[in-house]
Amino acid sequence: MNGTEKNLHSAGDTVRIALAGNPNSGKTTLFNALTGAHHKVGNYPGVTVEKREGVRIRQDRSYHFIDLPGIYSLTAYSIDEVVARDFILDEKPDIIVDVLDSTNLERNLYLCLQFQELGIPVVGALNMSDEAEAKGIQIDEKNLSKTLGIPLVKTVGPKGTGTDDLLDMIDKVEDASDPHHVIRYGDELESKLELLETLISADAAFAAKYPARWLAVKILEKDSNAYERLLEHPNAAVIKTAAEENVAWIEKHYGKDAEIIVTEQRYGYIRGAVQESVKIIKQPDFSVTESIDKVIMNRFLSLPIFVLVLWSVFQLTFLLGEYPMRWLETFFGFLSGVLNSALPEGLLRSLIVDGIIGGVGGVLSFVPLIVILFFLLSILEDIGYMSRAAFATDKLLHAFGLHGQSIFPMMLGFGCSVPAIMASRTLKSPRDRIITVLITPFMSCGAKLPVHVLLAAAFFPNHAANMVLLIYGVGVVLSLLSALVLKATVLAGDPTPFVMELPPYRAPTLRGLLWHVGEKTWLYIKKAGSVILAASILIWAITTFPAWHPSDTELASMTETDISGRTLEYSAAGRIGHFIEPVFRPLGFDWKIAVASVTGFAAKEVIVSTLGILYRVGSDVDEESEGLRAAIRQDPHMQYRPERGSGPRPLIALVFMIFTLIIPPCFAALATMKAEIGWKWIAFEICFLLILGWLLSFIVYQVGNLMGF
Repeated sequence: MNGTEKNLHSAGDTVRIALAGNPNSGKTTLFNALTGAHHKVGNYPGVTVEKREGVRIRQDRSYHFIDLPGIYSLTAYSIDEVVARDFILDEKPDIIVDVLDSTNLERNLYLCLQFQELGIPVVGALNMSDEAEAKGIQIDEKNLSKTLGIPLVKTVGPKGTGTDDLLDMIDKVEDASDPHHVIRYGDELESKLELLETLISADAAFAAKYPARWLAVKILEKDSNAYERLLEHPNAAVIKTAAEENVAWIEKHYGKDAEIIVTEQRYGYIRGAVQESVKIIKQPDFSVTESIDKVIMNRFLSLPIFVLVLWSVFQLTFLLGEYPMRWLETFFGFLSGVLNSALPEGLLRSLIVDGIIGGVGGVLSFVPLIVILFFLLSILEDIGYMSRAAFATDKLLHAFGLHGQSIFPMMLGFGCSVPAIMASRTLKSPRDRIITVLITPFMSCGAKLPVHVLLAAAFFPNHAANMVLLIYGVGVVLSLLSALVLKATVLAGDPTPFVMELPPYRAPTLRGLLWHVGEKTWLYIKKAGSVILAASILIWAITTFPAWHPSDTELASMTETDISGRTLEYSAAGRIGHFIEPVFRPLGFDWKIAVASVTGFAAKEVIVSTLGILYRVGSDVDEESEGLRAAIRQDPHMQYRPERGSGPRPLIALVFMIFTLIIPPCFAALATMKAEIGWKWIAFEICFLLILGWLLSFIVYQVGNLMGF
């Protein structure tokens, strides 16, 4: 980062800057280049939309950037658009930096003009200027700046090019006495706007809260939210009557809807500005994006390629992650052995070895898989494949009543359900949004991955990756079938049309990938150090107390394994497990698996830590042992009965994987759901997933038993 870094509170002058722009304009990359590591992530008040803020200190001025969601317009339909609009109107930042895609300037400038209508100073960042030059697009930023009435700076987000010039321009605008420039939309429209502006401005308090120019334009566009805000005006009825008369005159005069007229006037202004300032020097004879899309987006190949991409992601995840995962297992086994020898026998040793290391250590062993999976998914997102995946699956998703854009939350669900549920906010239809949120938990998130890997590696050692991929596939199929059922029953209706741009393919930046992966991995590790640690200690306690005190006669006739088993069954966990076992017995589960399944409601990683404590692997592993995998595989309940043969019994492991896949997501995901769709749908989702999980697991187990599996 250039410039002297200081604490935010020590800066002499602070400028609040809203960083905004269209999706795929490189806004987040530019945000990272501007703020470096000095940013924090939270949520906007009242919603789960992610709010990213960052600070840049230069000389004696502090630049406080707020990264708004990527949007196309301030006419709000999706939650992202509502958040961006409300933040600018309610928080009133000092400056808006509009990040513009230089390769697609006309479409991007439409949002820029809407920002100017707000009366807040605007600075334009002509981002991806290197890509524009490579395509022969020559932008005269000085002339375009003069036409638009706002300063423009060429930037290249991944390289950090132009960031200092952008900060210089922000300084000039911040220090200017009157930086605002009004865009005019023709005499007829302006005469109507001036009348409405005069009426709105008559109340100084209202005009200070809502920009008169912006509200007048929105009223002519018949924006419902603008009319709601207008009700706060003392003369709302008079203004509404005048607006309706003006809208009627415009529609009669032009023979078109008033909203279309305003849109055409904006684009007319934009085309004139672009024509004067942008020249195409040469058209490239060869387009890498178009050439790749001829294959990737082929009507017959796109869906098989999508499946192949996902299959490759999981194969690579296990191929690259198996050895570091084993190294971590060996390390925690070695650590357990050392502490087991160093600490005197008693509750403290049991807590540390069996409770903390056996629980948290089992979860942390899967960090390599999480890192690799997030890394591969981030690459797909950064290169521009996610949009192609949406188009590839759109036709299939429509058959099940889903929107093509629903693929984004579904694919993000492979990483974590919380951001996946949040991603549904980009869907404009409330119905599509609810369906997408309800089916997202069927995607196997990173928290379920350790459970699947543990059981697949223990019971399907030669086909572990394919078995995990099969479970992921089952989740996808169940999500589609559930969407079909929801569409036909409680959420009947037609899906909205699917419109989305395909951004050009871009090479991902190592810095961006490391940032995304680091953030998500840290959240996983932080959960292991907080929620999982607390759960592990609690589970250790209920598996240790009340203590069983056998008589000398009993001890003489029992093996160490028998003693360990009796101790567990006598504990609170054993009693709870035996109490709930009748519910799980038809699924093939014994009391241990029943207890682990119940603890998974808090967080799916807790299932692994629970099994680690129940099987006491913390004190039994050494550097040659497979630890928990071996302990589960050798459990008598997980073995074939004598009349069926010998060896591990994969059917119960498969049923356990299916049950873990379907049961309700973690508390964090449920809280996110509540914020997105409300309590009513949360209650419905929990009941639906519990019933479906039990029924499907019952069917798989009983049918598998009948077939001799």
